[in-house]
Amino acid sequence: MPVISSSIMVDAFNIYDKMERNNILLSFKGDITSELLTSILTIMENKMENMQEEPKMKKKVYNVLVECLQNLYHHMDDVADAAGDVNRSAIFMIGKVNNAYTITTGNYILSENVNGLRGRLDEVNALTKEELKEYYKKVLNNGEMSLKGGGGLGMIDIARKTGEKLEYNFLEIDNKVSFFTLNIKINQISL
Repeated sequence: MPVISSSIMVDAFNIYDKMERNNILLSFKGDITSELLTSILTIMENKMENMQEEPKMKKKVYNVLVECLQNLYHHMDDVADAAGDVNRSAIFMIGKVNNAYTITTGNYILSENVNGLRGRLDEVNALTKEELKEYYKKVLNNGEMSLKGGGGLGMIDIARKTGEKLEYNFLEIDNKVSFFTLNIKINQISL
């Protein structure tokens, strides 16, 4: 019988306990692929069905989840680790407390891209609901796409669908790389 280090079991329990206390329904850390995105969406769709979530809430959570995952997949920077290998690893969590869902994503970003992303997020957060609607139309009709496609519609769409400000943070890892965290809240009230 294999002997398992007690430190691993303690760490696993601590992780489990934190996830349980924070009502994490699903979490993932690793490489983001299109197959993974499909699997996550299917799993969450089934979880919400089993939880007998209201159809409007299911639709809203699903739509925001799609935007968050697509942002991770399409807009994450390729960052090389110490060995020179490209790291496309990210973290994703979805939880539910009372009647609100939270979606948290985290990924590495080149530090040179932090100010541009922060500026776009702050611009979206400064707009009212009506201004967001107009801005969305303007960007959509403008036809300008970023280097990675999309033109920034995802963040605008998330803000519009949730009615909440985009909570974010950049943690500087070193002078070349930062870690970007985005936290989205979907309230029952905002339906």
